[in-house]
Amino acid sequence: MKEMMIILVSVILVDNFVLSKFLGICPFLGVSKKLDSAVGMSFAVIFVMTIATLVTYPIFTYLLVPNDIGYLQTIVFILVIAALVQLVEITLKKYVPVLYKALGVYLPLITTNCAVLGVTLLNIDSGYTYLQSIVNALGAGIGFMLAMVLFSGVRQTMEHSNIPHAFKGVPSVLIAASIVSVSFMGFAGIVDGLFR
Repeated sequence: MKEMMIILVSVILVDNFVLSKFLGICPFLGVSKKLDSAVGMSFAVIFVMTIATLVTYPIFTYLLVPNDIGYLQTIVFILVIAALVQLVEITLKKYVPVLYKALGVYLPLITTNCAVLGVTLLNIDSGYTYLQSIVNALGAGIGFMLAMVLFSGVRQTMEHSNIPHAFKGVPSVLIAASIVSVSFMGFAGIVDGLFR
């Protein structure tokens, strides 16, 4: 149980996929203008990350490795992720059309979101067990949501701030993103201190 908590806290705070590994930057910058869109995208990413791990880990372990075709993992994982994103897209379009419209082009981009693919590949590369992989994927999704919600608050504050003309728009967003990212470096020693 302690090992699972270390994985969970580590991937949420210390090894945050967006703020530490810089994976999933496209939706992070594109959908974080409004809190409701950021939360909706985050739940979609959490769902896809977790289900993708549930599906890809057994495929890799029991199909690709025994047949000596482990080198196809990236292609297979992308196909699985694409199918899951289509499922999420169809569901949102039918049951939550407002969120579907708010997410716009960024929803299909979950398919190419490197954070989702990164989780599935890093679970294998890290040598995690099936349960550890699921915890890691869930934690990565929660970390993604934390980054999105925090940055959404920062962006809403920036809209009402007096920013010099030269920094308005993309420059101020990138500077703010880097400051939020640097702030997460403060969590670097927390996992060791919490679980001794």
